[in-house]
Amino acid sequence: IPTGKEFTLEFLMEDNFVILGFNTNGTLQFVLFTLFLLMYLITLSGHLAIMVLTLLDPALYIPMYFFLRNLSFLEICYTLVIVPQMLANFLNKSRSVSLTACAAQMYFFIAFGGSECFLLALMAYDRYMAICHPLRYTLIMNKDLCKQLLVIACISGFTVSLGLTALIFSLPFCSSHNINHFFCDIPPVLFLACNDTHDKEVAVFLVCMMILLVPFLLILISYVFIAHSILMIKCAEGRKKAFSTCAAHLIVAFLHYGCAIFIYIRPKTSYSLNDDKLVSLIYTNVTPMMHPMIYSLRNKEVKSAFKRLWEKNFISMGNIN
Repeated sequence: IPTGKEFTLEFLMEDNFVILGFNTNGTLQFVLFTLFLLMYLITLSGHLAIMVLTLLDPALYIPMYFFLRNLSFLEICYTLVIVPQMLANFLNKSRSVSLTACAAQMYFFIAFGGSECFLLALMAYDRYMAICHPLRYTLIMNKDLCKQLLVIACISGFTVSLGLTALIFSLPFCSSHNINHFFCDIPPVLFLACNDTHDKEVAVFLVCMMILLVPFLLILISYVFIAHSILMIKCAEGRKKAFSTCAAHLIVAFLHYGCAIFIYIRPKTSYSLNDDKLVSLIYTNVTPMMHPMIYSLRNKEVKSAFKRLWEKNFISMGNIN
C-alpha cells in the first residue's frame, strides 16, 4: 500500500472511488429515490413514445423527425449511464465504484452527451435548409446524407470522449478519492488530482469549447438566418407555422447547452462542487424529462401522429373485442 500522498494508477485499479452523492438522512433519501425514479420513468416513457411515433407514422418520415428520434435515443442512453447508479446510491450505504467503472461511466456520458451536442447542431442546419432553401431541401437533405451526418456526429462524440477520458484518468490521484458528486463527472474527478493540473485543465477547456461552444454558435448563426427568412414570409399563418417548427428545438438547445456551458467551461478555481452538483442534477434528470414534453406540446405534427396512432390502436382493439 502506498505511503505517500499519491495513489498510483496501479493501486487505484485495485481500490475504489467513493461516490458521496447527497448528504441526507434515511427518510429524505427514500423520498428523493422515489421522486427521481418517477422522473426517470417519465423520461424513458416520453422518449420511447417519440421514437415509436416517428418510426410508425409515415407523416413523420422526414429529416427533422429522423434527427429527433435519434436525439431521443441518445438521451435515453446518457440518462441510462447516470440515473440507475444514482438511484441505487440513494438506497445503498456502500457507494464505492472501481476506477474502471468510473472511467467507463465518464466515457459514455461524455460520448452520448457530446454526440447530442453535435446532433442538435445538425437539427439546426436541417431547419435552416427547410426554411431558407425550401426548393432544394428535399434534394439536399436526403436519407443518405442524414444517416451520414448522424454517423459523423456520433463518431465525433465518441472520439472526443475517448481522448478526454484518457486525459483525466492519466492523472495521479491523492489519498482522498471521495468524489463529491453523484456520478463520475469531469470537475469532481479533476479535483482529486495531486499534481499541477493547469495544462490538463486547459486541454479540457479547449475540448469542451469544441463540443459545446462551436455547435452552439453554429445553432445561433443558423437561427439568425432562419429568423430573417421567417420575417420575410408575408402570410401570418406561414410565419407561425415556420416558427413553431423551430421553437421546440431552440428551447431544447438553450436548456442543454446552458447547463453544460455553466458546468464545463469555467476555470477550476471558480468551481463550486455543490453548485455543479445541483446543475448536473437538472442537466441529467430534469431537462431530459422536459424535452419530450417540449417537442410534443409545441408540435402539431407530433400531437396529430399520437392521435392517429391512438385512434388506430383503439379501433383495432374495438374490432377484436
